[in-house]
Amino acid sequence: MRDRIARALVWMLRLLLPAQGRHAATPAPEPSTEPTPANPWSRPWTGPTKEEAAEFFRQQAKTTLELHAIRERRRAAVLATMGTDYPYSYPGDPFPASAFDAVAVSA
Repeated sequence: MRDRIARALVWMLRLLLPAQGRHAATPAPEPSTEPTPANPWSRPWTGPTKEEAAEFFRQQAKTTLELHAIRERRRAAVLATMGTDYPYSYPGDPFPASAFDAVAVSA
């Protein structure tokens, strides 16, 4: 029993006390030749300026309007193939939207 207690005590002392002798110190690591990457948090934000952001949103608005017009034309074409009038209008349209109101046609 005393032997187990002594071994446990020696084991605990080895963990808690620093090592001594020739091999106690760990060798210093060799300096690396590769450059360390820059920390992204060490420099200020490099995002778009106010003017760049405003121009981006202007372009997005223009694209969105063009896509909306294309979608509306396609919808009108599909409904026309089914025999339904779609109140498709555009600037300079010769017919007002009221011309497309459903009118009962007697046959």
